[in-house]
Amino acid sequence: MKKQILLPFILLTVLILFAACRDHDGSTENPAVTDSVVSNEPPVITYSVINELPHDTSSYTEGFLVNEGKLYESSGAPQEYEQTRSIVGIVDPVSGKIAVKVELDKKKYFGEGITVLHNKFYQLTWKNFEGQIKKGFIYDLKTFKKIGEFDFPSNEGWGMTTDGTSLIMSDGSSNLTFLDPETFKTSRVVGVTDNNGPVGNINELEYVNGNILANIYQTAYIVRIDPASGKILGKADFSNLQKEIKLKDPDAEYMNGIAYDSTRNKIYITGKLWPHIYDVKLNN
Repeated sequence: MKKQILLPFILLTVLILFAACRDHDGSTENPAVTDSVVSNEPPVITYSVINELPHDTSSYTEGFLVNEGKLYESSGAPQEYEQTRSIVGIVDPVSGKIAVKVELDKKKYFGEGITVLHNKFYQLTWKNFEGQIKKGFIYDLKTFKKIGEFDFPSNEGWGMTTDGTSLIMSDGSSNLTFLDPETFKTSRVVGVTDNNGPVGNINELEYVNGNILANIYQTAYIVRIDPASGKILGKADFSNLQKEIKLKDPDAEYMNGIAYDSTRNKIYITGKLWPHIYDVKLNN
């Protein structure tokens, strides 16, 4: 008698437990696997806006950096925006205007990423319109006299930064290419990835405290990248700031431009044709 009562009870308990392990659409779910997937997502980087500065709305920002307290900007010149120029110069913090140090012929070159290493100022170009030649330029940091040119192996030139040893460039793919600053040969290539795999459209770069901050082109995201592995360590979403900018100036385009002032521990961000530069603090 006890066996007859016990058997149905055991079967009922098993059925209840099995049902509890299924979700609403009938598929089984493993809580351990779900937790693992969530934990692999890059942590969210929160931020605070500390200050708002003016920015030249004719600047199609491609490169951004701080050197010895001065904010430098590189602009490209899309043909659809007649007011744009391929220039490099120092940004006036009061007006936001760029005091031009270098100007490229916009019919030949499209200015891109910039960086400073060993008293030399390096500039990438997207491409040469007269033959699609990939070209970079080297200037003396004090005089901005051109002292050299270089070719690079990537298909295009986008963002540029340095870790103090190598030149690090992006090309719109998911790769970061490390170049020897003397020979311009590739020392290594690192693929940028998150929990879903390769992350493309890596654009403007800035080396900050051992990691690389990068804009993801055509998005409002800035990611923090481990330069050794290429793994994305965190992700900041500036969508609200970008929406605010678009309300102020409908002609403003994508966010692009990250500059780090190591002396003051400040990070500046801006975008293509944006009316403002923002002093932001990354909270984590």
